[in-house]
Amino acid sequence: MKWSQALKDYESYLKIERGLSKNSVTNYCLDIHKLISFLELHQITISPVEISSEVLQDFIYESAKSINPRSQARLISGLKSFFNYLIFEDYRNDNPTELIESPKIGRKLPDTLSVEEIDRLIATIDLSKPEGERNRTMLETMYSCGLRVSELVNLKISDIFFEEGFIKVSGKGDKQRFVPIAAATIKYIDTYISEIRSHVTIEKGFEDFVFLNRRGKSLTRAMIFTIIKNATRDAGIKKNISPHTFRHSFATHLLQNGADLRAIQQMLGHESITTTEVYMHLNRKDLAKVIDKHHPRKDF
Repeated sequence: MKWSQALKDYESYLKIERGLSKNSVTNYCLDIHKLISFLELHQITISPVEISSEVLQDFIYESAKSINPRSQARLISGLKSFFNYLIFEDYRNDNPTELIESPKIGRKLPDTLSVEEIDRLIATIDLSKPEGERNRTMLETMYSCGLRVSELVNLKISDIFFEEGFIKVSGKGDKQRFVPIAAATIKYIDTYISEIRSHVTIEKGFEDFVFLNRRGKSLTRAMIFTIIKNATRDAGIKKNISPHTFRHSFATHLLQNGADLRAIQQMLGHESITTTEVYMHLNRKDLAKVIDKHHPRKDF
């Protein structure tokens, strides 16, 4: 079995069998590309079926020189997934990564913005420019609905239900969920669509996308990053902000204001409640206040 064929089959498996998003598939396959490059560099001729844990250990050891522990752990996880696939397809009887331990890493808590910082950041958007209304609306929508950047750029007009106060979101693996949308955000979207977007010459195939660039096509993820980076700089905020920060802030602020963790899980589209529970770590002080205020034995 050749590496090229194994990688092609693995990519199809990730797309079809596991239903992963394009970005997730790319990241998983990138790990295998790195391994193939290592084998070629060291002139190691060995197939995916024959490769041993010793060779993989050497690859991981060399990779660890240039990546941090978190990236190293992700690399090992990607390799485990690939060799589990080979077992699943009966190409191998064992997983050569089984005894390779990942480095110990602490759980990274997501960066968040305060409500005041979000207001400051959005206030920096120059509404005198044609793209200003669009950019403000995008940031408001991300924060209001807790969207991933890919969910934002792929949001369709047909996914917005103004009267019901919901939007339909296509998340990871094309899994769909309905998320409530605030009345103020609905107003921003409606204004953008009727007053700004209506003057854009839309390219064929992009008629249903909410957010468009000047050429009438959907925006790229990179463009969203750039917009947020510029707004963060103009607002004088020193934190490392990305589109995902708005999603983290959405969840954190809901939890701080008493929202149920299960409801937040559904709105974020997390498969497991464990993923959502990371926000509990950000809320310990607030939980302590709840105990002090409401527990019957708080004064003992």
